[in-house]
Amino acid sequence: MRGAVQGVGFRPFVWKTANELSLTGWVLNDTSGVLAEVEGAPANLEAFERRLHASPPPLARVDQIETAQRRPMGGASFEIRTSQRGGPARTAVTADVATCPDCLADMFDPQNRRYLYPFTNCTHCGPRYTITHRLPYDRAETSMAAFKMCNACQTEYDDPADRRFHAQPNACPDCGPRIDTAPKEIAERLAAGETLAVKGLGGFHLCVDAYQQEAVQALRLRKNRDGKPFAVMVANLASARRLAELTDAEEQLLTLRSRPIVIVKARTPSPLAPSVSNGLPTIGLMLPYSPLHYLIFHAAIGAPDNANWLHAAHDAAFVFTSANPSGEPLIFDNSEAQRKLRSIADHIVSHDRQIVVRCDDSVARVISEAPAYLRRARGCTPEPIQLPFDAPPTLAVGGHLKSAVCVVRGREAFLSQHIGDLDNEATINAFYETSQHMLSILDVKPERIACDLHPDFASTRYAEATRLPLLRVQHHHAHLAAVAAERQITAPVLGLALDGYGLGEDGRDSWGGELLELQGASFRRLGRLRRLAQPGGDAAARAPWRMAAAALHDMGRADLIKTRFADRRGVDMLKAMLERQVNAPKTSSAGRYFDAACGLLGLVPEASFEAEAPMTLEALATEPRVLRNGWRISADGVLDLTPLLRELLEETPASGASLFHGTLAAALADWAANAHASSTLEPTILGGGGCFQNRVLSEGLAEALNEKGLNLALPAQAPANDGGLSLG
Repeated sequence: MRGAVQGVGFRPFVWKTANELSLTGWVLNDTSGVLAEVEGAPANLEAFERRLHASPPPLARVDQIETAQRRPMGGASFEIRTSQRGGPARTAVTADVATCPDCLADMFDPQNRRYLYPFTNCTHCGPRYTITHRLPYDRAETSMAAFKMCNACQTEYDDPADRRFHAQPNACPDCGPRIDTAPKEIAERLAAGETLAVKGLGGFHLCVDAYQQEAVQALRLRKNRDGKPFAVMVANLASARRLAELTDAEEQLLTLRSRPIVIVKARTPSPLAPSVSNGLPTIGLMLPYSPLHYLIFHAAIGAPDNANWLHAAHDAAFVFTSANPSGEPLIFDNSEAQRKLRSIADHIVSHDRQIVVRCDDSVARVISEAPAYLRRARGCTPEPIQLPFDAPPTLAVGGHLKSAVCVVRGREAFLSQHIGDLDNEATINAFYETSQHMLSILDVKPERIACDLHPDFASTRYAEATRLPLLRVQHHHAHLAAVAAERQITAPVLGLALDGYGLGEDGRDSWGGELLELQGASFRRLGRLRRLAQPGGDAAARAPWRMAAAALHDMGRADLIKTRFADRRGVDMLKAMLERQVNAPKTSSAGRYFDAACGLLGLVPEASFEAEAPMTLEALATEPRVLRNGWRISADGVLDLTPLLRELLEETPASGASLFHGTLAAALADWAANAHASSTLEPTILGGGGCFQNRVLSEGLAEALNEKGLNLALPAQAPANDGGLSLG
C-alpha cells in the first residue's frame, strides 16, 4: 500500500481487518509504504483488498495497492512486525492534524488520566511533520524520542486494538512533555491586556485579546507590524458565526483537519478591536487545532467541568499571529524565542517538546465555492500533489517573494511550507534549512534543480551554487504550469498569468499581465496588457499614486498629476521622470493596473503592506459592472485598458471599484476567447498569479468565460501567488 499510510493507524487497520476475515500473515512499515503478507480463503482475500480501498483510517490516503501471489506458508495468527529499513524512501510523513473528537473527549473528562493534558493525541491526530527528523516515521526518528513512555502509555502503544497503537507522539502527564505556564494563567494574562508568545505545533504565536484595542495596537507597535490584518482564533464554529457571515463552503474550510486561517466576511458592526482588520470588511478566522488552544479557551470561559462547551458559542477571541520580528521567519526554538521575543511579549509560554521544523499557519479563502490557498503550510505540508507523469528527482526553488520549495519524487510533487520573502539573512537561512529538510525527509537526491529566470534572486543563486543541471523557468510560465500540474493537464492549453512582477523571457522586461499558450516545457506569448510606466522603479509598487500618475500621463492627462497629487512629496520630480522617460521602466503587470485604479480613485496613495491597495479595491467592489467599450484589443494581442482608467476619473471610490473589477473581468474573458477562437485547444483557460486571489475578479472572470463556452481552471492545492511557483 503506497500513499499516506504511515503514522495514520494503517497497520492496526490491516491487523483488525485481517483478523475479522480470519486471515493469517503479517504487516509492517517499509520505505515504500505498508507491506503485508496475507493468507486465507480466496473470497476473504478479495474482501480484504476491497476494504483497503473502501474504508482506510481517517488520515490515510491510499494511492496505490500492488499485489502478487505467493506460495502459502501456513500460520495461525496475524501479526504486526517492526519497520524495515533499506533503500530510498517512497512514502512520506503526513501533515500535522487538529486534535480529534476522541482526544477532546479524553481531555475534558475529569475521570480520564489525560484530563486537561496539553499534549494529548492519538493515531488520528496531533503533530507529524513538525516533529519528524527522518523516515521511517517511528518514535526514534521524532523529537518524542526524548520522552520514555510510562507503562500505561506503552501498553496503549503496543496494543493493535487501541487507537494509540504506534501513535508516535503518544504521552500523558506522567511521561510526556510539559508546559511552563498553566492555561488558567495564560487566559488571565490575555484578559489583563498582556501580549503573550505561545509555543504551538510549528512555532510560536503572538497572542492578545482580540477585543482590546489597546492590546492589539501595542502588538502592532512592538512587532513593527504594518497595517496587514491579524488572524483571530475562536473556540468553535458556533463562535465563528458570531463574528462572520459564513457560507457552507467557508464553514467546511474552517473545520478541515488542517485548520487553515480562512478569510471571510466580517459581521458589521464588528465587536473586535478596529486594529484587528484595519478597516477591511473581512477577517481571518481560525479554529483551535492543538490541545493547548482548547485549554486556553476552556480556561477563558470559566473552566466548565464537562465537554459540552466545545460546541456552544462563546465570546472569547484571540489574535494569533506568527511570532517573528517583522520580515523574519517564524520562531520555533525555545532559546531563540527568549532572545528575540522578550521585547515583544510580556510573557513567553513554552514547553519541552522540540519542534524539528518551523511551519506557519496555512491561509485560505473560498473562490467559486472551492478552497483557494493564499499560503500553504501547517496541515498541508508535506501532502503530495499528484502529477500526470513520472519525473526525475528534482528540487525546484521558486522565486523571491512568498518562498516555498518543491521536491519531485516520481509522480509526486511535495510543496514545502511557506518560508517567506527572501529579503534578509534569517529568511534565506530558513530557505536553506527547509530545502535540506524536505530532501532529507523524502529521501531524495535531486538530479536537477529548477529556478526562476531572475539572476538576482537568492533562490536562483542557491540553485546555481548546487552545480546540478539547472533549468531556468520564466516566472509566468511557472505560474500557469503549476495549475496545469495539479489539474493534470498535459495537452497544449491557454492561460492568463496576472501578478505584480516577473522577469520577462528576454531577461529585461517586467511582465505581469500575460496571455500564454502552454506547450509542456515551452510556451508562446500570445498577448500582454498595455505597458504602463513605473516612475521610480520598484518604488511604484508601494505607492499607488505613482501608478495613477503614470496612467494619467499615458492617457494624455499629465496636467492632472500636480492637482490630484499636490500633497505627495516629489510630485514634480515624478512628473519629470514620466516626461523624460527616466527611471520609469515599463511593465505589463496586472498588479500595477490595480495600483493605478486605486490611485485614480483616491484610495491608498501609499501602501503600508503588500497588496493593501488591491485588497482595499476588492473590498469596495460590491456590485461589479462592465463599462461598454472599456477596453481595446490590438491585432498583435495587446489588451488596452486605457478607456477604463479614463472613466475612473469620474467615479466615486465604491462605484469605481465595482466598475474596475467588472470591466477587467469582461476584458480578460474577451481577450482569452479571441485567442481561443483561432485555436483547436480544449475550452479551458488556466489562471495563475497573485491577482487570482482576488475573489471578485476570479468569480467574475469565471462567469464571463462560461458565457463564452470556456471554463476557468484555478489552483486548488497550491497558492496562485508566488507560493506555488516552485511547483510550476
